[in-house]
Amino acid sequence: MPRPRPTRDEYVAWRTVTTRWRDDDAYGHLNNATYYELFDTAVNAHLYEATGVDVRSLPQIGVVAETSCQYFREIGFPEPIEMGLVCDRLGTSSAIYRIGLFQGDGDEAAAEGRFVHVYVDNTDPARPVTPMPDVIRAAVAPLVRGEAGS
Repeated sequence: MPRPRPTRDEYVAWRTVTTRWRDDDAYGHLNNATYYELFDTAVNAHLYEATGVDVRSLPQIGVVAETSCQYFREIGFPEPIEMGLVCDRLGTSSAIYRIGLFQGDGDEAAAEGRFVHVYVDNTDPARPVTPMPDVIRAAVAPLVRGEAGS
């Protein structure tokens, strides 16, 4: 059975972004590529703010190993978008996030993204996965709900 449409109460951290005219496609709704930019921004902005460091300069960096999106209804310019963030799994060297996009007063997400960060050596990203930095783990742990963080 399909998972029920996500609601606001499933997410832990929030950020509001302003939509831009250029975010819409020729059909007048948010361009598919923009959804993925928003997912990347939700995760990395949280990491920057929660750690207080430039996450690109850490010994291990998160690279995107997987991303996907479920679309539930159209959204677009000119209304702002609220992005909810939660971590479904926090592993030794990876984190799996869900990002809900909301526009307007409704309680149900207009779209939801899945975003997987895998940590690699910053000097040689082709090297095998290494444990994520402690500062990242500390920033992500509060995003984990229930027993999902094992």
